Amino acid sequence: QVQLVESGGGLVQPGGSLRLSCAASGSIFSINVMGWYRQAPGKQRELVAIITDSGMTNYADSVKGRFTISRDNAKNTVSLQMNSLKPEDTAVYYCNALLTGPPPDYTKDDSWGQGTQVTVSS
Repeated sequence: QVQLVESGGGLVQPGGSLRLSCAASGSIFSINVMGWYRQAPGKQRELVAIITDSGMTNYADSVKGRFTISRDNAKNTVSLQMNSLKPEDTAVYYCNALLTGPPPDYTKDDSWGQGTQVTVSS
């Protein structure tokens, strides 16, 4: 079974920075897409940033220019560098991976981490 484990969440003041990391482990042939989603209280879950196995990225408009997503394919990890944090960034952040399982089936799967809390407050 595939597991995703997030780390790096916490409390930070507005304007501060935080770096989230996610490590994938288990029966993995390849990870096609990795990304970060977030959900604030009373709001729908939203995509924050994604990165493909070729390094192509997409960001939510609300975080463009402030957040940077990166991945290490050899280590099956993805990180999210968050700068110039705002109170509206407060949410539970979830790591996501669209992956391919080992042969002979090469089963496609969509895996999620348990989430890590990010709170931006003075």
